Amino acid sequence: MATPSRRLARTDWARAALAAIADSGLAGVAVEPLARRLGTTKGSFYWHFTNREALIEAALDLWEQEHTEAVIVRVDREPDPLQRLRLLLTTAIMLAQEDVIDAAVLASGNHPLVAPVLTRVTERRVGYLAGLFRRLGFSPAQARDRGLLAYTAYLGHTQLIQAGLSIAPAHGAGLRRYVDRLLGITTAPE
Repeated sequence: MATPSRRLARTDWARAALAAIADSGLAGVAVEPLARRLGTTKGSFYWHFTNREALIEAALDLWEQEHTEAVIVRVDREPDPLQRLRLLLTTAIMLAQEDVIDAAVLASGNHPLVAPVLTRVTERRVGYLAGLFRRLGFSPAQARDRGLLAYTAYLGHTQLIQAGLSIAPAHGAGLRRYVDRLLGITTAPE
């Protein structure tokens, strides 16, 4: 059991809930086990949240911020749209290898608390990709199609890696070749 050296914040609980979702799905988000993991009491939980659903919502908001918005901010520093696509795909695949939360959230996509957040995040991600393809000169419809293709390739690739299947290159030259090939396909003229 962890011994907190400071007062726990709402974000500490949300981060612990995200870890539980990654480990065990939504069923893993239970107040007492999380309190034990955080080295505190249920009272700390109720100081920040009215119920388990509020904790799940906070965890999903944190996931959206850290796994979508923060990644976009990071790759937006690259001015060239093609290099930005390359950086985004490589970064997203590498992050997904370290943290299975995207797959865990996707697996719970039909849950009433998860569905609206997952829809919003998916639209944001595909929309961001489509914007990059627009900057490369594709029409809005072509850009949307290519953004969706790139996003679903990312999802499939990370599923293969997380399943431990060596067919999907996970790092180094193999990953670079995979990303380059994906970009070659998605940026090819019609």
